[in-house]
Amino acid sequence: MKRNSKLALGGAAAAVLAVVSMGAGPVLAQNGKATDRSVTLTAVLTELNGSGASGSATAVVKNQKIEHIEVHATGLTPDAPHAQHIHYGNDALNECPTLALDTNSDGRLNTLEGVPAYGPVVVSLNTSGDTTPASFLDVARFPVSQDGIFNYSRDNIEFTDVAGTGYPGLGGFGTAKQIADSIREGEGVVVIHGLDYDGNGTYNVSNPEGTSELNPNLPAEATDPALCGVLR
Repeated sequence: MKRNSKLALGGAAAAVLAVVSMGAGPVLAQNGKATDRSVTLTAVLTELNGSGASGSATAVVKNQKIEHIEVHATGLTPDAPHAQHIHYGNDALNECPTLALDTNSDGRLNTLEGVPAYGPVVVSLNTSGDTTPASFLDVARFPVSQDGIFNYSRDNIEFTDVAGTGYPGLGGFGTAKQIADSIREGEGVVVIHGLDYDGNGTYNVSNPEGTSELNPNLPAEATDPALCGVLR
């Protein structure tokens, strides 16, 4: 499958494994693709950075809206907030990263190192308020795990035009329609952030990881990716 004129996808991000059409017949664009169909996408979330966590996500997408999304995760840092997003990039691989992207060779992936794989943020999966990329670091509005577990759901999340977040590597550009169509085609990546490297039960900077590359007021533990999965 070809994502766009800029990049042909590899096999890891190419297959759409779950596509369900519901309701009235689809409206076809000039290229023959359905633009208003309801599509159910699922992702198996696997650990990054040795988090030991696991999970799943299911999203129902129609037109330029996520009608419903659920994210279930376990094995996360207990009783801590976990930022989570849908990532997509026009020039990204739109898949989960590996340590091959650890550019500074410190043995871990920070958020920016993962961007070539999963792309920039296009939706913030928070519990209330704005869901645009502008909210991607508002940690207080993301789910808090209870004993390492959270079960998240939200309805009616509108895709929006993305013209950059102001963070290098996380800018991202695209119209709401382009982003929605790409996610329907299996190119959206769910990433959950936050892990307790030193096992002291909280996010802190008193460890080798130090502060986040995204915000020096946050520990790297709060923003490093812990789980990842492609919505297919």
